[in-house]
Amino acid sequence: MALEDAKRDVDGAFVREGLKGLSFENPFAGAPSFLRRRYTKDLAGVDLAVTGIPFDQAVTNRPGARFGPRAIREASALQAGDPPWGWEFSPLEDFAIVDYGDMALDYARMGETPGLIEAHVAAIVAAGVIPVILGGDHSVTLPVLRALAARHGPLSLVQFDAHTDLWEDRDPARVDHGTFVGKALDAGVIDGASSVQVGIRTVTPDTRDVRQIGARQVHERGPDWTAARITEIVRGRPCYVSFDIDALDPAFAPGTGTPVWGGLASWQAAAILRDLAGLDLKGGDVVEVSPPFDSGGITAVAGAHVATELCCLALWPRRETR
Repeated sequence: MALEDAKRDVDGAFVREGLKGLSFENPFAGAPSFLRRRYTKDLAGVDLAVTGIPFDQAVTNRPGARFGPRAIREASALQAGDPPWGWEFSPLEDFAIVDYGDMALDYARMGETPGLIEAHVAAIVAAGVIPVILGGDHSVTLPVLRALAARHGPLSLVQFDAHTDLWEDRDPARVDHGTFVGKALDAGVIDGASSVQVGIRTVTPDTRDVRQIGARQVHERGPDWTAARITEIVRGRPCYVSFDIDALDPAFAPGTGTPVWGGLASWQAAAILRDLAGLDLKGGDVVEVSPPFDSGGITAVAGAHVATELCCLALWPRRETR
């Protein structure tokens, strides 16, 4: 059936009739929506919306993450024809998932961008829809957390990253991808005691008592221990997973702004994310994918897989009601 569909299906992002179902459109052709979902701003009956935030003006080193959402969408076409491996359900067939498109912004007014992001995500959340964000640099996560906390209260943050992003910054006018965690703590939108950072391998003077699982711990103790430790720290609270692609070693994700050696392997990240099934995930993001520095598109492929896993994690607790 898949081969027959591929002969006639194209541009499903615009012409597909339903919100559910696999896509057998040729991966090398057609409009590149995320997992070949329909582009729409209509959230009626939608379970989860993927949206891009193409903003990278808060980086401290290499730019290019503004092109991340487009590259991740294109890479995701390879995954649209099958249920995700290792999960016991088929989210594309069982749930209504849409591509909400990218957020509009004025690149010359970067100070306005955080407020625009918060309003953009708040509109998704107000419709009772789970947001999954394609960044963009890591500064986009703070306004997303603000929007989610306004509905769900303070969240537990599960952050995959080479960096803690806890550099002190008390200036509300500054937009910086290396300070969002500290600002989120100050704003009370995350609960530090039940938050955890995974894959850390750079030094920050003050960890603000946020739990950390260094990359070396992951290597030595394994993904199963890591996932169990994350689950223990989060303790069943509403949470948000933010995956900076530089959590992966540069061998697996060279296309990012601040690569650091000694990071997670792709298989480790995949195993950890799968074993987090059962978290009360209110949203998630994958950020810092910078296509200009990518090699063969492998970073975008990794980002697309992470985003798909976030969709699975968010929808897993709802699967038995379908």
